[in-house]
Amino acid sequence: MQETFSIIKPDATKRNITGSINMLIEKSGLRIIAQKRIKLNKDQAVQFYIVHKEKSFFNDLVDYMTSEPVVVQVLSGENAIERYREVMGATNPENAEEGTIRKQHALNVQENSVHGSDSIENAKKEISFFFKSEEIVG
Repeated sequence: MQETFSIIKPDATKRNITGSINMLIEKSGLRIIAQKRIKLNKDQAVQFYIVHKEKSFFNDLVDYMTSEPVVVQVLSGENAIERYREVMGATNPENAEEGTIRKQHALNVQENSVHGSDSIENAKKEISFFFKSEEIVG
């Protein structure tokens, strides 16, 4: 079993659709083995998204991710990283396939409801940023 990291983003928590998103995650065969609702502060958001520091959208991203609570999760399953990326759908909801989280719930490219790790290395890094090992219970 592989683990991956997920964030249910501020646009989704504000609209109270975390349960609907979790249902799509679980329906895909992934298991939520850790989950908590938090409010990122600016320092946390900057540190988490530091890889994008030089990009033009960085400040807007930090502002967005600190605007409302988020739900951080650890998901587990066979090929969890790839499977979750399929369940999320394309970054731009206009290009996302029917039945994906972003097709059903995203508002636009930035407010696209969810984030998921793109590699094993990033999944490990992102999980450890938010969770202690004893908080992950499968």
